[in-house]
Amino acid sequence: MSEEQNIYELVGGDEPFRRLVDSFYARVERDPLLRPLFPADLEPGKQRQFLFVTQYFGGPPRYNELRGHPRLRMRHAPFSIGQAERDAWVGHMLAAIDEAGFAEPARTALRDYFERAATFMINHQANSGLELIG
Repeated sequence: MSEEQNIYELVGGDEPFRRLVDSFYARVERDPLLRPLFPADLEPGKQRQFLFVTQYFGGPPRYNELRGHPRLRMRHAPFSIGQAERDAWVGHMLAAIDEAGFAEPARTALRDYFERAATFMINHQANSGLELIG
């Protein structure tokens, strides 16, 4: 079993992950860059994120039972995610990890995962203003 598969039990189950998701979404709700990327009703997304992160970090496979394989990149493809969106998302998630009170080694495992996953979601490169002339 990997370290990530043990995190859910190490932190005590659902409750810290519920705090994480609530804290994260409270930040997204106030973010002028990210809020337009989310639907008006944040509750379904909060529930899906909760089910996903608990499963990913070793909890029950509730996400797969309800939604199938996560296919994160495919599910995020309709949204334009560039470096700025990635950085804002990661900033909110890292703050939420701290606010939720995750202790080591869980804190580092979560931070590492979310930073990698957010980078993987980038599907749009900002235009630098330079065009090739040919």
